[in-house]
Amino acid sequence: MIVVGGRDAHSYEFIPPEGQHNAAPIKFDFLTQTTDKDENNLYPFVYLSTDGNVFIFANNRAVLLNPNTNQIVKELPPLQGGHRNYPASGQSVLLPLKLHSGNQGNVAAEVLICGGSAHADSYTKAAENVFYAALQDCGRMRITDPNPVWKRDLMPSPRLMGDMSLLPSGEVLILSGAKRGSSGWGFARDPNFTPVLYNPRVKRGERFRELAPTTIPRMYHSTATVLQDGRVLVAGSNTNNGYIYDAMFPTELRAEKFSPPYLDPALEKFKPQIDPAATPEKLGFNQKIAVQFKVNQVEPVKQENIRVTMYVPAFTTHSVSMNMRLLDLGLEAVKPNGPGVYSIDVWTPPNTTIAPTGYYLLFVVNQGVPSEGIWVQIK
Repeated sequence: MIVVGGRDAHSYEFIPPEGQHNAAPIKFDFLTQTTDKDENNLYPFVYLSTDGNVFIFANNRAVLLNPNTNQIVKELPPLQGGHRNYPASGQSVLLPLKLHSGNQGNVAAEVLICGGSAHADSYTKAAENVFYAALQDCGRMRITDPNPVWKRDLMPSPRLMGDMSLLPSGEVLILSGAKRGSSGWGFARDPNFTPVLYNPRVKRGERFRELAPTTIPRMYHSTATVLQDGRVLVAGSNTNNGYIYDAMFPTELRAEKFSPPYLDPALEKFKPQIDPAATPEKLGFNQKIAVQFKVNQVEPVKQENIRVTMYVPAFTTHSVSMNMRLLDLGLEAVKPNGPGVYSIDVWTPPNTTIAPTGYYLLFVVNQGVPSEGIWVQIK
């Protein structure tokens, strides 16, 4: 495990296996270079890329760090237009990793970063009751390309302090946050009540879709996490220094479960049901396994409509979803195995760079509708 940054901590360190002592933190000049008066490089976005390098984004800049040599191997283009990390607090994901049958070929890695603030002093000004509009744009970059570039897109509305969740279908849910201000105690206004669904597989300009709004402001200290049944648990929001219930935005103790569009009852017939007894719980790397499921649709299931995904639930705070990762596994065949029952031959991830060891939720997705997940362990 790698821990990067922190207040007045321009360094990173590796957390060793249990029973071993930490080595000293390693000075990281990149964090010194990306700080500013408002410290817009806290809670950096950190992802293990498919080439073994670590992607680190702070403020508006990004690098690829080789964790074995502790050398920056590539400085990536800056994401123009503003500041993306706390307290400007944009939101980010590593987009789903598409694997191939037999684990042939390289696996591309793409990062999506949305929102934040155009102003380096949004935190300072919010303390003076000046609340700048949040950014509305997104940047997307394939970090494994030889010469990566940011490709811009536009959300339906401005957002900072939001939460991004990878859904088992491969889409991205963006929700909560505010349209003006900054992270911090009472430093934001104009809650963003409307969730947005982002589909990375369609062309630019058609990727965003607004969904049903909530009535509960989810501002500073809100959180979201994907559940085993495909819903999203949404909780938190406390812009106050303490439990205060008569403020502009009271301390929020209610939790909600958000149902993405794939849980529409009209789509129920497409929803797969994994047979846990016919699906292995413990996985090795680069293995072909069988996943069995049943489905109620009348027409035969087509292989091009089937996906098998593995999801690592995130640890989410301050608009950063640590550890979140979604793998779209390589399929070899989908075969009927009885009335309404099918077996999928699928390849497990090739190595720990693609899929760090641990527990994952495994889903079967049929025509965009995921099953309930089952827990599997890969090591």
